[in-house]
Amino acid sequence: MSRGRGRVLPALAIAVLIFTTSCWGKFLVEKNSISITTPDSIKGTYDSAIGNFGVPQYGGSMVGNVVYPEKGATACRNFSEFGITFKGLKSGGLPTVLLVDRGDCYFALKVWHAQLAGAAAVLVADDKTEPLITMDSPEEDNVSAEYVQNITIPSALVEKSFGDKLKAALQAKDMVNINLDWRESLPHPDDRVEYEFWTNSNDECGPKCEAQREFVKNFKGAAQILEQGGYTQFTPHYITWYCPDAFILSKQCKSQCINHGRYCAPDPEQDFNHGYDGKDVVVENLRQLCVHKVATEMKRSWVWWDYVTDFQIRCPMKDKKYNKDCAEEVLKSLRLPIDKVQKCMGNPEADSENTVLKEEQDAQVGHGSRSDVTILPTLIINNRQYRGKLDKGAVLKAVCAGFQETTEPAVCLSEGMETNECLTNNGGCWENKKANVTACKDTFRGRVCECPVVQGVQFDGDGYSHCEAVASLRCKIDNGGCWHDTRDGVRHSACQETHTKGCECPAGFRGDGVNQCEDVDECKSKLACQCKECHCKNTWGSYDCQCDGNLLYIKEHDTCISKISVTRVGWSATFFILAGLAVVGAVGYVIYKYRIRSYMDSEIRAIMAQYMPLDSQNEVHRHLEEEA
Repeated sequence: MSRGRGRVLPALAIAVLIFTTSCWGKFLVEKNSISITTPDSIKGTYDSAIGNFGVPQYGGSMVGNVVYPEKGATACRNFSEFGITFKGLKSGGLPTVLLVDRGDCYFALKVWHAQLAGAAAVLVADDKTEPLITMDSPEEDNVSAEYVQNITIPSALVEKSFGDKLKAALQAKDMVNINLDWRESLPHPDDRVEYEFWTNSNDECGPKCEAQREFVKNFKGAAQILEQGGYTQFTPHYITWYCPDAFILSKQCKSQCINHGRYCAPDPEQDFNHGYDGKDVVVENLRQLCVHKVATEMKRSWVWWDYVTDFQIRCPMKDKKYNKDCAEEVLKSLRLPIDKVQKCMGNPEADSENTVLKEEQDAQVGHGSRSDVTILPTLIINNRQYRGKLDKGAVLKAVCAGFQETTEPAVCLSEGMETNECLTNNGGCWENKKANVTACKDTFRGRVCECPVVQGVQFDGDGYSHCEAVASLRCKIDNGGCWHDTRDGVRHSACQETHTKGCECPAGFRGDGVNQCEDVDECKSKLACQCKECHCKNTWGSYDCQCDGNLLYIKEHDTCISKISVTRVGWSATFFILAGLAVVGAVGYVIYKYRIRSYMDSEIRAIMAQYMPLDSQNEVHRHLEEEA
């Protein structure tokens, strides 16, 4: 992290003077892509480090012309002093991306001067060959705080070698066209964004504390809508430090730490003899962490925003209300169980680890694509650190950039958040105006052309020039895109439910099935009703065939036969069928009677065998008696 003059400062700021650590932190630079489209000599893609102030256009991109000022190249003085302005360009001109040199003043001041002069974005060229660093805002003072908060244009640091190439091309009078792309600055893997906000309950730390309070108050509504809808998972965090063993019994550690020097925060007023102590801040930080944990268990995780906002309003340090009693009044008003919050907090006086705060210290350590968290406030979205102004609109854009395309909630697609490209020429995508079906889907990063699913019907195609309803139920959406017509109450359609796709004219019609199906004149074409006794009349989609005299038309055989013959044949057939049924019934009855009699005989013999000797058994007995 670097301040404007290019000196890398310790990240722990004033706290490092009191609390030391035994290892170096892990710092990662959040980058975005820069593409040069002209001239060919430097055409290509380059890296840049996003500035930690202003408003990066997360999810968007910007095309512009690079300009290097003839005077005031460091941008440390207002360009109006040199009579230079980038405003009032001709209508239709590309935005100005101002290239300035590093050195002599704060990065933020350079960007502020460029913004006042009308630049749309700023590139700061490094003055030494080194890895990219993050441009941070200056240490707080009333003057810098005012202009830093008013910076609204994006900025980035570029390597010295790239800056030299840009200057050489501009010196050669080449037009340098540039594309600044923030669309991949944040990961967007799925339909839920996970983000965390590292903050502090201390409200006496100057402009940054005021900015945090305003952000929480302004962002609360959007945050709660997103969380209640299941679109986001939010986690608050609070930074603490530990006191080195050698200083645990010192006045500083005792006033700023809890749990025997394990968890500490700087003194709010930077005065160990007056006002609140650092340990008061640690205790309230712990309470706010437990509020979130308890509210999450109650399926009301978004209540954290209400508690923090209400506590800031009702329990400020300046009114001497920054204490447990006031905090518990806020808990009561929000119907949060005080006993559960207190149990979660544990005993701050105990000489032991506090589970909640220990987890916070472990979470401060960077991992993966995220650097160590050492500066407040810090916002991390999808495990990537947010860079830019802590403003509701800017942060909401960054959160929206974390959703996978087509999964963004409505708040991300509202007016002012993004431009709905589908409203102009349907975004260049396929559409069926008649059925009011379109392949254009508005997303935060721009439109995508994707064949839709409408009323359970899937459309298939490239999304740009063609989409076709497929599978079952397709005929209920604009008749599957097929021809159909109704006359005199009779409807014919070229969409066949038995077919998963395509259009086919029904029987009695011919054509492409999509735009046209014409009636086939079976009579004129001699396709039916051609027997000598037949008289053919064409109808829409079919035909009518009548026979001479007392004859009947048989369509399956395309012939006429006598109605009397048909009647006789009918009665004869009926007689033979009835006779056959009678014979079958009689035979069945005889078989039934025989099977019943056989069954009854066998049952009777079985019963008699149990109660009286049979003839064969008597013979055996007589034979035995004679032998005896």
